[in-house]
Amino acid sequence: MAKNTQPIVKRAKALGVTPASLGYTGKSKIETIRNPKAQVRKKQSEYGMQLNEKQKVKFIYGVLEKQFRLYYERAEKMPGITGENLLAILEQRLDNVVFRLGFAMTRREARQLVNHGHITVNGRKVNIPSFQVKPGMVISLTEKGKSMQKVKENIEDNAFRAAPKWIEYDKNNMTAKIVAVPARDDIDMPIEEHLIVELYSK
Repeated sequence: MAKNTQPIVKRAKALGVTPASLGYTGKSKIETIRNPKAQVRKKQSEYGMQLNEKQKVKFIYGVLEKQFRLYYERAEKMPGITGENLLAILEQRLDNVVFRLGFAMTRREARQLVNHGHITVNGRKVNIPSFQVKPGMVISLTEKGKSMQKVKENIEDNAFRAAPKWIEYDKNNMTAKIVAVPARDDIDMPIEEHLIVELYSK
């Protein structure tokens, strides 16, 4: 499978995303700008802004081009606003739900938890990060997952992070029920999805 190996913090800054908003809190050499003038960018064209927005959303959710395009085509066929449908589909990825619940510090870490079989959906292990959750489904950690020191630390560190309205989270049992489809105001990242729609509509 193809991977983007560019350093996370460097890529985040290039796309205008704060690493902290993605769960990355470590120090980075590039956080200190040695030459401020080097950071000044020329004004972007309309196409450049649209492309940058698509790249930003792909980066936030850890999705590659082919899958992202499939998500867009699916969103286009759904009733409602295409851009909002696209974001809802991305939010409903299982790895994103694991991240939203605070079981992992980042979506990349959440993807590993899913890949390694530490997450269950309706009582059955699911190891596909792109699995789409739906209202009524119950998401939980396996017993092994609950006992992992790293997961315990993540849950403690993320205690301040409230689960989104579309997820009903039981902290005592480390289980969550999907109660609705994500709405646009449930997504707190600075995303201008209309630019992506404009890009694909050309």
